[in-house]
Amino acid sequence: MAIDDGFYSIIDYTVDGVDTQKELVAAFAEIQERWVRFYPGYRSARFHVSTDGTRVYNIVHWASEADYRNFVETSDTEGRMAAITEALRSLSGTAEPRMSGIPTYTVTAEVGPGPQRLDP
Repeated sequence: MAIDDGFYSIIDYTVDGVDTQKELVAAFAEIQERWVRFYPGYRSARFHVSTDGTRVYNIVHWASEADYRNFVETSDTEGRMAAITEALRSLSGTAEPRMSGIPTYTVTAEVGPGPQRLDP
């Protein structure tokens, strides 16, 4: 299996329930459509919600770190951050960011499907 050489930003929020999860995903999907998805190298944004209603992960996939850096350097960060602030204010519940440091990652290993290993 080939390792995806893309670059990722993983945004992590703690929320107070399923309804807030749904609202946060809808708001952040709109932000991706309005502020991010048309930049070169943007591949996708995936949203993962925990089954207990307490977490939302937004995994933004870029073709390369250079594409992500270009987005950071050339995008309207002030406008996007204002949209995020407004989205968080408009939630019926609460959402708190959980990232510590810069939330960017590269893939270093991946285990795909295959036969069971029987090595001792």
